Amino acid sequence: MKTNSRAEDVSVRTIQFAADDGHPLAGVLVAPAEPTLAALITPATGYPKEFYLRFAKAWAARGCAVLVFDCRGIGGSAPADLKRFSMDYSDWGRLDMPAALDSLAEAVPGRRIVHVGHSAGGQFVGFMRNHERISRHAFVAVGSGYGPRHHLSHRPREVFFWWLYGPACLATRGYIPAGGMWGGTALPRGVFTTWRRWSHQSRYFAGELDRRFGWHRFGAVTAPIRSWAFTDDPIATPAAARDILELFPNAPTELIERRPRDYGARRLGHDGAFRAAGQGVWAEVWDWLEADAA
Repeated sequence: MKTNSRAEDVSVRTIQFAADDGHPLAGVLVAPAEPTLAALITPATGYPKEFYLRFAKAWAARGCAVLVFDCRGIGGSAPADLKRFSMDYSDWGRLDMPAALDSLAEAVPGRRIVHVGHSAGGQFVGFMRNHERISRHAFVAVGSGYGPRHHLSHRPREVFFWWLYGPACLATRGYIPAGGMWGGTALPRGVFTTWRRWSHQSRYFAGELDRRFGWHRFGAVTAPIRSWAFTDDPIATPAAARDILELFPNAPTELIERRPRDYGARRLGHDGAFRAAGQGVWAEVWDWLEADAA
């Protein structure tokens, strides 16, 4: 990737800000001395902000100020007692993502803001009260959690996680701990139970939008959305990705299907686009998001 800033000009600063309901959230702002663009990275379920720092630093070297943060219940935004922590999965889009966007706009005033959503980070855009501040959305491995949309080889693992492993963890710990079958950070009960319910509905959370989330803004999103799906991702398959794009009826949407070898990578899967092997993805996403810079 061509760089516009020297590495020594890039600062990495830990920040804290409050979600819309006051819950404290932890983030990292990675920025060059004089940014020309600002980007919000919204993480996948159970992925801490540190996972995205390599990606963020590469973009900062190209002149972009990047904010990545932990949603409530995750990493630096988790309470000391996760067992007794009460929240709903949708709180990430309704309360946390809007506050992160405001924090980025305040840190880098006057800059055009773009968005990179990884998995659930893209699903929840329509819950944001201030989504109109974003000029373009890049969805990376964003797809419906509905099981039959996923690769058949992945289904037994999901069934075991939803109905055996997860319930056992909740019964003994009160949350889903990190490690073991679950490879991400510890998950609050409210994330697991809502996620499981949605994953067993053919329309995922779409069937609950008007009934349970009457205040949602999916129909109001008009910024262009480009979604990247990778052929070796067992979760965000092209079919699952299309399900999410259909939630945004008034936004120009496009689905890009890519193979790992298109980027010279052996594997990308569900999260490889943000690992070192995904640098070709970083460049492609950057070129599209930067296109409106003039």
